[in-house]
Amino acid sequence: MVNYRRSRIQGGTYFFTVNLRDRTSCHLVTHINHLRQTFHIVQKQRPFEIVASVILPEHLHMIMTLPDDDRDYPARWKAIKSCFTRALVKDDVAGLTKNKKGEYNLWQRRYWEHQIKDEIDLQHHVDYIHFNPVKHGHVARVVEWPYSSFHRYVKSGVIESNWGGDSRMNGIGGYGE
Repeated sequence: MVNYRRSRIQGGTYFFTVNLRDRTSCHLVTHINHLRQTFHIVQKQRPFEIVASVILPEHLHMIMTLPDDDRDYPARWKAIKSCFTRALVKDDVAGLTKNKKGEYNLWQRRYWEHQIKDEIDLQHHVDYIHFNPVKHGHVARVVEWPYSSFHRYVKSGVIESNWGGDSRMNGIGGYGE
């Protein structure tokens, strides 16, 4: 197997994109309670902070900060994927099949990771996460998507609830011209 080089800094903050193998699936939002429980379980086992996140039907984006003495985000993603898959298998979710290696074909094997460099980079990626449901056409306004840390940011006063505008009014997905 190819040994991909990944940035692994202790206590680092990382942006991730993680996809289901079937890009037409909606398992992540259909089974959102299992996914939430999965994050809770894995955070207890291997602590991390979710800085920002959005869950879409077939992929998710997350910014994760690791503890100061830890750099092992691959183990966290392995645990998240495994725990969620086990929950769906236990519920006998239709369409989950095993491949020749005996693994369920739910997740893409790899994921995209980017080490956050500074506050500007962090803000750019938080904005990207929160705007993603509009970008993909799931909603016209960011506030309409329920599976996003955007609502936590609004509640804490960091973002106004009308952030991102309305894609129906400005025609380019909410950012204005």
